[in-house]
Amino acid sequence: MCGRFTIVPTIDFHERFGLPAGAVMSPRYNVAPGQEVPVIVRGDRNHAVPMIWGLVPPFAKDPVGGRPMINARAETLLERPAFREAVQKNRCLVPASGFYEWKKEGKRKVPFYIRLKTTPIFAFAGLYEIRRDPARGELATFTIITTKPNELVAGLHDRMPAILPRGKEEDWIRAGVVGPAELSGILAPYLPGEMEAFPVSGKVNDPRSEGPGLIQPLPGLTCPGTSLFPPGT
Repeated sequence: MCGRFTIVPTIDFHERFGLPAGAVMSPRYNVAPGQEVPVIVRGDRNHAVPMIWGLVPPFAKDPVGGRPMINARAETLLERPAFREAVQKNRCLVPASGFYEWKKEGKRKVPFYIRLKTTPIFAFAGLYEIRRDPARGELATFTIITTKPNELVAGLHDRMPAILPRGKEEDWIRAGVVGPAELSGILAPYLPGEMEAFPVSGKVNDPRSEGPGLIQPLPGLTCPGTSLFPPGT
């Protein structure tokens, strides 16, 4: 799954995602479910729309009290009622600079930060829904698609977010029906050699924590497959 991520906008953020010029965005180092972040959708052109992380499907009777869906499995998008219409009509890009996963080490869970080695900002594949309720106003929500982990992330978790290679972002966000073959080609695990992972402070466990210190490497090992702690600690 993907339960926390970061967005540290680059100076060319708007140009990078084909957006109209706009205000400089503040960096986010600990985006958690239920929080609002910009999501890229396609209209007459690309637009950044503030949305809440945790998709509320169209059939949900209680959009506020229900259980929002923060992730969607790539393999079952065309089968799940919550996603099969959105995958054809409401595909989006979720800008990100990295994400967190937790590795169990004995009785502890150690947070790791995972990012691309040479790409400061990229996009997760996402789906969104916009509900218009006369009583409650407009509710825009999104989910991040997950896929099987590559060799790097497999040492931390059995799923990883579907990171889109730059050349496949347009394939994902443009309008049009997609089938199983197209989905499997676009939503494949990202190349592990282009990624890195390292342990970070447990302060990230608190969704109220913010700041660049959250993604600073802790002294120790960076290999997810190796224990961080000596036996018996």
